[in-house]
Amino acid sequence: MEGLNTLQRNAPPERTRFNLLGRSVALDRRVHAARGDLADLALAGTLFSAHYARAVPLTCVAAGAPILSAASPMAEAVSELLRGERFHALDVTTDWAWGFCGHDGYVGYIRRDALDVEEQPTHRVTARTAPLFSATDIKSPIADYWPQGALFTGETQGDFLACAEGFIHQRHAASMAEREPDWVAVAERHLGQPYVWGGRGYRGIDCSGLVQVALGQGGIAVPRDTDLQCEGIGTPIDSEARLRRGDLIFFTGHVGIMADGKTLLHANAHWMAVVKEPLADVVARLAVDHPNPIIARRRIGA
Repeated sequence: MEGLNTLQRNAPPERTRFNLLGRSVALDRRVHAARGDLADLALAGTLFSAHYARAVPLTCVAAGAPILSAASPMAEAVSELLRGERFHALDVTTDWAWGFCGHDGYVGYIRRDALDVEEQPTHRVTARTAPLFSATDIKSPIADYWPQGALFTGETQGDFLACAEGFIHQRHAASMAEREPDWVAVAERHLGQPYVWGGRGYRGIDCSGLVQVALGQGGIAVPRDTDLQCEGIGTPIDSEARLRRGDLIFFTGHVGIMADGKTLLHANAHWMAVVKEPLADVVARLAVDHPNPIIARRRIGA
């Protein structure tokens, strides 16, 4: 990382030709990297900017790191990267990097010390939390704890997978090539985890983060925010159709997963945790402020 700015500063500029026809279009700044002084080169020809930059792929090496709305530790967390996930940096300073997440294109700022050179992960954590042991011994000191969904490059050593930072037990991880057969079961492993706005599983999770990480481990990539998920996940379910496990229920600013035909699994600010509760109870609670709380019902797959 120390050489990143030097390389960028000394390298000759890339001469990319493009034509901007007509006026710049209005883009969703959550998923299109553009700010007042800089924009992603991929937007050239679509959006006018004083400067463009080509993204540099880096890897999150912290167990988890927030994606923030501004370059300040006090800024609002808008999402989160887990260990091993990719971040495409467009601007890197001493303390911060600005760019977008590799898995969903979400734009924001992340601490520079949470990033390192690009890595090609081979495994992902499947346990709710995986201890990072200091040796191939379950009695050895634990260096850290990695959340479910964290990615790493591992090499088999007995019952463990050796990585740069330590050792993950094989029962706590799976090959990147493997997909979870029941993505709802992935979400259920988060039961009891605290509700944290912008979280995706490191010390906390929010409603759309729960949907995104669970589906992701099932091999289905989805957007980050509730409104984007409501517009782009699955197919609509008729209001009279019987609900089943895995159906998604959308409310204003909220989403939950049906654990069965009557029970909603969701990360929510009412209980400040990931819980299961009757869908009817959730509807009754929200009906105080919203006469028709459910705004959409969508089904993944057939």
